[in-house]
Amino acid sequence: MYTYPMEYYQFFIHFNEGDYYTCHDLLEEIWMTDKANHFLKGLLQLSVSIYHYEYGNIKGAKLMMNAGHRYIQNYRPHYWGLNLEKVNGFMEECLTIIPHHLDSVPYELVANLPKLPTLLLYLEENDNGG
Repeated sequence: MYTYPMEYYQFFIHFNEGDYYTCHDLLEEIWMTDKANHFLKGLLQLSVSIYHYEYGNIKGAKLMMNAGHRYIQNYRPHYWGLNLEKVNGFMEECLTIIPHHLDSVPYELVANLPKLPTLLLYLEENDNGG
């Protein structure tokens, strides 16, 4: 099995727990050493998008989800043990759900926003890591 940076393994745990702020920090640590890695940047922006959405920053959520979606395209279908077809489908579904007519809502009203689907991420051993 391919060995990844420890932060990448921790990312999966935090993502599946819904701790998207920590996901950003973990991926940024890896990405800062390889800024050409748009795969990591795409996952980073996916995490930031969900975080923004959960706090009512709809415009930020849309921007980050669109950017993250663009960044992962060249890495599909699998990269670093991650099924990007599943991630891509999740991102596309989110982009249809995130309201296009709003820029933000007060935190007290976030519960009234349409719910995003659930995405659980798992490492798969069916590729060579890259």
